[in-house]
Formats: sequence, C-alpha cells, structure tokens
Amino acid sequence: MYVHGSKYKCTECGKCFVSNRNLRRHRRVHTGEKPFECSVCSKRFSHAGNVVEHSRIHSGEKPYKCHVCSKAFSRSCHLNRHMRDHTGEKHKCSLCDKNFSRSSSLLTHKSRVHFCSTLYECPYCGKLCITKFELKRHVRIHTGAKPYICRHCSERFTWLTQLKTHLLMSHNEGTWLTCHICQKKFSQSCALNVHVRRHEGVKPYVCSECPKCFCTAADLRQHHSVHLDYKQFCCSLCDESFTRKDRVKKHFKKCSGSG
Repeated sequence: MYVHGSKYKCTECGKCFVSNRNLRRHRRVHTGEKPFECSVCSKRFSHAGNVVEHSRIHSGEKPYKCHVCSKAFSRSCHLNRHMRDHTGEKHKCSLCDKNFSRSSSLLTHKSRVHFCSTLYECPYCGKLCITKFELKRHVRIHTGAKPYICRHCSERFTWLTQLKTHLLMSHNEGTWLTCHICQKKFSQSCALNVHVRRHEGVKPYVCSECPKCFCTAADLRQHHSVHLDYKQFCCSLCDESFTRKDRVKKHFKKCSGSG
C-alpha cells in the first residue's frame, strides 16, 4: 500500500518503508518465508546477508577480530559476546542477583537453580527467554507489533511505557513527575532519577580503565569503546559496525528504509 511521504506500509503491523522492495523484505518477518538457501547444507534464511554470515561456518572465514587479544570470529554476535570478557559486563539474575558474563549462562543458572525449567526460543534470532511473556515482548522487536492502543486517538505503541508517555504528552492523562531543581517534567520515575543525578553530579559508575565516572551504566558501557577501540554494534542488514548503539540504530533505519 502506498501512503503519504512516499512510503509503503505493512498491513500486518503498520510499519512504513520508503520502497516496495524493503516492504517485501520486511513481510518475511510475518510470513516466515526463507527464500535464500545455503549451497552447502541447504539451510534456509529470510535475508541474503544471513546466508553470507552462515556460509562462514563452512568456509572457516573469521572476519571479526578482537582488538584486545586478536581472537577472531565468524559472526559479529560472537565477537560482541567475547568482548564482555574484556569489558567485565555482566548479566544479573533477577532472582538472586548473581552475575554472569553471558546471557546463556544466566539462563542455564535460572533453569537449574531457580527451576525455570522451560526456555523459550525466539524464532527470528534464536534468543532464549525464561517465560512466554518475556518471549512475546522480545518478538515485537522483530515483528514491529504494537499492541498498546491509545483510546483517544487510536495511535499504537510497542511498549506500555510509550503509551503512558503519549497519554501524558498528547492527552494530559496521568501524572507528571517534576524535577525539584529545574521543574522539568518526566513521565517515568527512572528518567527523573537519572536527570536529578546529573544535576547533583552523582556519578556512581567508575571506569576500570581510567578515572572517569558516569551517571548511568549505559554511559559507562558507551565510554568503554574508547579504550577497546572496537565497534561492538553491528547492522544486521549490511554488517557495518559502530562504536555506539544510537549510531547503529540511526544507520539501521536508513539501511532498512524505515526511517
């Protein structure tokens, strides 16, 4: 369907694209179509780029190299996982606060220690989730589903927090949280807390490589790339890499034709 702004709209989730080609590629998320086949093992994929990445398993090619220890990997996600060994980034168990260097180790821990025996795998990227609810939330990243609908204007949102913010900003429904220092308003307490922390100069997150301190864990993670000199955020469509998450997001929208 051709809509305003020279965009093509998906009838399943409402996501828009600048070309019909990009829309057709996106629709495979909903249909499950996998037109690209590996010439070696016949495994099928929804995108050509996935075949290229998969083929390295057979060829032994490892183009993704760690700048810290020179270890090489065939897939960017494997390099990203490896880099946590250098950064010290941890995944915390929500049930006992134990930390793990890999998400897979955390899932195994929850399964064995906390008896979360059933793990649910994402059909699009293979990520494992502890609950069906967690999997359902995660899949929205791939499908673009927007289950939260504004009762005033019918605008749709992926996350409940987005709907709450919309209700406050567009329909004045709900309660604003106000900064006691500058009176700036926020829709979520976590955002207000970080904002106040910046006012007060509170920086509890300290870099292990230099004396710099940061207000949030996200700021610290972003800073780590300065020391490691590697690009941990990789576009899933073209494999171009970036040092910052916000930059790969901006690039992905342009690369996919959705922004």
